[in-house]
Amino acid sequence: MSEVPVLGFIGLGVMGSGMCRNAVTKHGAPVHVFDMVPAAVADQVASGAVAAASVAEVARAATVVFLSLPGGKQVAAVSAEIAEHARPGTVIVDLSTTSVAEARAVAASLADEGLVFADAPVARTRQAAIDGTLSIMVGADAALFAKIAPLLGYMGSDVTLCGEVGCGQVVKLVNNTLLFEQVAAIAEMMVMAERAGVAPETLIQAVGLGSGNSFALQTHAKKAMAPRDFPAKAFPMAYALKDIGYTIELAEQMGVEPRLPRLVSEYYQAAIDAGIGDKYFPAIIEVVDRK
Repeated sequence: MSEVPVLGFIGLGVMGSGMCRNAVTKHGAPVHVFDMVPAAVADQVASGAVAAASVAEVARAATVVFLSLPGGKQVAAVSAEIAEHARPGTVIVDLSTTSVAEARAVAASLADEGLVFADAPVARTRQAAIDGTLSIMVGADAALFAKIAPLLGYMGSDVTLCGEVGCGQVVKLVNNTLLFEQVAAIAEMMVMAERAGVAPETLIQAVGLGSGNSFALQTHAKKAMAPRDFPAKAFPMAYALKDIGYTIELAEQMGVEPRLPRLVSEYYQAAIDAGIGDKYFPAIIEVVDRK
């Protein structure tokens, strides 16, 4: 951007807190922050952010506003509130995961109000958000991407233009659903192998040397599933189920039968039904192991 933009950041949760702190510490102008949890705002202020008392206050102060929210309904509601108070030309960059239709509907609504929208969902872990090494998948036109890519670079080591508005969400949903399917498949195979006499650590080492190797095996299986270590405040079952639901919706709209997403959603729902829905999603191995 020709002038250093004033940034806003709304949503300082598990992923948003790390992303916001990177923006605060790396940007050369104020970052105005808001969250419903006062302690989350205070934490960012300690790093140099400017506290805002409301969404409206962020909208009035910032020229680029980042959102990191639970889902599409929240993004639509907060974006509408921003539109009531922001100056024409304000850019809203949504780092949340929503449905493709929701992203495009918000973009159209904001365009009618003279505001600009990009969907920029993120992948990788909470630690990656803290480290500024997320993968960010962007839906925007080329001119807008050129403006926001340096800002997204505060938070991510890989920032990819995936196509027009909504295409960032398409790629994010593909990424997440493939991961959720792989974790479910590993859970079945790991329990089967362990009962047949192969230790989980040995399985991971041996398969990791073959064509069955994957990021899910080396990360989720090795660090969480084998030791049965499921950290608090990590991506829970309900979030996985939400994203799979978005994928099923998109597949149906595109005329593709989403058989595998439907099947894997049964595992995550079973985990919720079993009372472990708040656990980190690789804990679905506990559902398999109970049978």
